[in-house]
Amino acid sequence: MNKNSGALSDDDFKTLRSFDTPTICNVIELFEYQPQSVGYMDGRIRCCFPKMKPMVGFASTATTRLAAPSLGKSGYEMLPQQFEAFAEIPSPAVVVFQDLDDPPVAATFGEIMCSSYQAFGAAGLITSGAGRDLDQVEALDFPVFTGCTICSHAYPSIVEIHTPIRVGGLIVRPGDLIHADLNGVATIPIEIAADVARVCQEFVDTEEIIMKYLRSTKKPNVDEYKKVFKESADLRNKMKQRLSHAGK
Repeated sequence: MNKNSGALSDDDFKTLRSFDTPTICNVIELFEYQPQSVGYMDGRIRCCFPKMKPMVGFASTATTRLAAPSLGKSGYEMLPQQFEAFAEIPSPAVVVFQDLDDPPVAATFGEIMCSSYQAFGAAGLITSGAGRDLDQVEALDFPVFTGCTICSHAYPSIVEIHTPIRVGGLIVRPGDLIHADLNGVATIPIEIAADVARVCQEFVDTEEIIMKYLRSTKKPNVDEYKKVFKESADLRNKMKQRLSHAGK
């Protein structure tokens, strides 16, 4: 599944899918690889199917415009070119669209496009624009993330493929590693992705110290809470000291 992804093994990839996106973001922070206020999409991009498992894959980027007839090929005619472009990045692909219309006037995708992407190995789709056919797409078990929902596709058109785009305030480049769930969409720097996967459980264990205490008592004590919180924080700080060197 995860061909051409460098140091990220299939086991690492599977591990990343087993944790939610907030945990991934928390772990990335420990590496001090980037500012804590970057690396994720803002609240304009929302998960259409919150019950689906986390989506993980590599960005296959494109831009679209739907407000007026295109002088070039329609969106459907460009699909084969997109499928061929999947070979340029590690698999599985996550199709990421920037809608150039502002505001969006029609749906970037529907059942046919999502069925086609899935058949050619895509793990999901993200668009700054709109989606439609949501019941049918959900039945495919194909995660999608959108800015809104619109019933018509108007004039579907794919303008560019595999170019840097901006979606939800985040610059996305072809091949970027994406992690997304009902909480939102983030990118994992590929340089630390394998290490992120391997320490996720260790991080969760530090939080479990607090949660275990809260579950164990019906009447929490402030002093006891401060004690378990400090124990948890001390372990996270030790992780940060160890991992921050790996992120630089």
